[in-house]
Amino acid sequence: MANYTIIGGDGKQYGPITGDDLRKWISEGRLNAQSLAKADSDAEFRALSNFPELADAFAPPIAMPIAPPPFGTAGTDGRDAALLRVKSPAVGLKVTAILNGILALWSVIKVAFFHSNLEQVYAGIPQFNDPGVQQIIHLADGPLGIATNFFSLAMSVLVLVGASKMQSLRSYEFAFAASIVAMVPCLTPCCILGLPFGIWALVVLCKPEVKSQFS
Repeated sequence: MANYTIIGGDGKQYGPITGDDLRKWISEGRLNAQSLAKADSDAEFRALSNFPELADAFAPPIAMPIAPPPFGTAGTDGRDAALLRVKSPAVGLKVTAILNGILALWSVIKVAFFHSNLEQVYAGIPQFNDPGVQQIIHLADGPLGIATNFFSLAMSVLVLVGASKMQSLRSYEFAFAASIVAMVPCLTPCCILGLPFGIWALVVLCKPEVKSQFS
């Protein structure tokens, strides 16, 4: 095995050293491709990069391939998986909101333009002969009824907007609130649909892999 003499960074000569020691110093960063050295058979010093037997010592390290992230955990795959999860419950909330809005709007029209014949109601049910009960019925069939239905209509719009945001993974808090509102009977008369769809939406929204994809 050939021995080498090298010129260190301080300008002094060191050696002779074996090829294994030379490679070790290169790996430790004590020598580089421009460091001067000569073998026993050389007359003059030359850069280490000119020694064919040391070419592999200066070769760049082979980069290890990076495994792609598991499906549904990050990047585009994660967002696509989240969009797929929220699609069905979001559509269910939209259907609930639209039906509830139609019911509320019809109730407003009915109260405003088609007054019930309360006298017939009072005559058919003796308990309604009480003046206090009649006053409550008049309010429900008048201003109070209109206000209640307008409020229900507003809640329907809130659920519809929240479901749209959920379907596009925007505004997590808004989507979460809309899912809760859809389940409340006094806020959404169409709660027979809102309850299951609202629960479904909340379960999906609470999944970490879905929540992390909201912007």
